[in-house]
Amino acid sequence: MAEATQSTTEEARRRLLSAWRGEIIAGGVYELIARRMPQREAEILRRMAAAEGDHRQRLERRMAELGIPVPDPASVRLPLWLRLQARIAPVDRLLAAREAAEEEEVDDLYKRPTGDAETDRLLRDIRHEERSHSLAVQEIRSGAGIAEPSRPPSSQPPGPALPAPPSAGIPGPQARLDRILGRERWHRTGGGWISGAIYGANDGLAAVFGIVAGVSGATGGSSFVLTAGAAGAVASALSMATGAFLAERSEAEVAAANIERERQEIAEHPEEEREELSLFYQLKGIDQATADEMAAQVARQPDAMLRALAVEEFGGTAEHGNPAQAAIAAGVSTGLGAIVPVIPFVFTTGTLAIVVAAAISLVAHFLVGAAKSLVTLRTWWAAGLEMTLAGVLVGGATYAVGLALPT
Repeated sequence: MAEATQSTTEEARRRLLSAWRGEIIAGGVYELIARRMPQREAEILRRMAAAEGDHRQRLERRMAELGIPVPDPASVRLPLWLRLQARIAPVDRLLAAREAAEEEEVDDLYKRPTGDAETDRLLRDIRHEERSHSLAVQEIRSGAGIAEPSRPPSSQPPGPALPAPPSAGIPGPQARLDRILGRERWHRTGGGWISGAIYGANDGLAAVFGIVAGVSGATGGSSFVLTAGAAGAVASALSMATGAFLAERSEAEVAAANIERERQEIAEHPEEEREELSLFYQLKGIDQATADEMAAQVARQPDAMLRALAVEEFGGTAEHGNPAQAAIAAGVSTGLGAIVPVIPFVFTTGTLAIVVAAAISLVAHFLVGAAKSLVTLRTWWAAGLEMTLAGVLVGGATYAVGLALPT
């Protein structure tokens, strides 16, 4: 009996500590993502981070009751790679990963009994609230932004946290808003220059490694490899730079066009645009009468109406990236990646240059692949090995082509 009790206590201890660490990490990730989000979604994520902090305190109280030492929260730090991903990766991917993590956490930590009734009750309560976090993330990803994390009964505020369900037969705010936005398919979103730089290094390295391998196979690693590789590196860098510049400028033009189109919508369909703004307010939990009144007040000033709808519909005004910055980042990163396979041929030629070029190129492939995981959220070593395998295939195929077509 004592052995069974000891086993139960150990399982409860393990699960409580795991859940405690998970709450700290989840709260930190939500806070980092919130810094990159529009004000409305950022507020939801910060409330979720605060809810994670409340979960942690409840877990700590139970740990104290069981005599389990509570570690110093400062000892739990977000892994460096996770912090970098939270700052660099596309927000939608981060939210999708967080949603999956919430689901996995619920399945792993909160569903199975520990054998301690009070601990199980606490974990069940937190499980329900963690499920609401997953739903909140789903709402943010869908663009509704209305979900809010559950609170424990002691801190539950009076009144409904979310808009009440619509009456039967009457379209709800989301359905009516979707109907209005259905004809406004001109909104666009952009990406960051950091991810562009990573993919630029990837493209430059892969392309020029193929050139170097092919020419090496055809010429036995002669000085022609240096000429071909350097020319390929310069061409790749300039191509990526101009492409990034034009893409970023196009995004700026689209953003400006969005604002102008919204201005025209307000002028041509003022009643519908006012209803649209009211529906956005209703999705935040404001009752219809108050939302209609707020929208009517804002509509009296067209510029204020424009700003409000711009924020609600596509997250802001005509802000956009810097084309010159994007061009420099893409061009420099592509050039740096592309020059790696060429470096050995600056100092030597022949078999030695071919072997060294292949070795440093495959190492660079691994590093670039690992860096891509900052954007794709994959495991860094798996992404690095995949990129290395791609380099082996590209280099091997082009080298074989060079052998078959000697110069």
